[in-house]
Amino acid sequence: MADVAQLSTGLRRGTLEFCVLAMVEHEDRYGTEIVRRLGDEPNLTATEGTIYPLLSRLRRAGWLDSKWSESPSGPPRRYYALTDSGRSALTHFRTEWTSFRQTVDRLVGTGDQ
Repeated sequence: MADVAQLSTGLRRGTLEFCVLAMVEHEDRYGTEIVRRLGDEPNLTATEGTIYPLLSRLRRAGWLDSKWSESPSGPPRRYYALTDSGRSALTHFRTEWTSFRQTVDRLVGTGDQ
């Protein structure tokens, strides 16, 4: 039987990449900004060691594009942007997530009956 920590880890693992895609849907963001924003969410507990490899995987998958840009303070920053393929994946996830969440809410008794 899985413990609570494993349950939380599994839930995060399956959704974190789509949270990242949604964060860059309307505005390019740099890695540290993404890490900070996700780190502010207590249920995600995302660290640099989680997010930077995830950003690399999303780039290799063709869901994110990146470019280096000069920073007003400090070294250049790598900014991430959603690709057309990433936008399609995010749209598909949103449809699946809504249906999945409604089903789980109904079955575990947290949604409208």
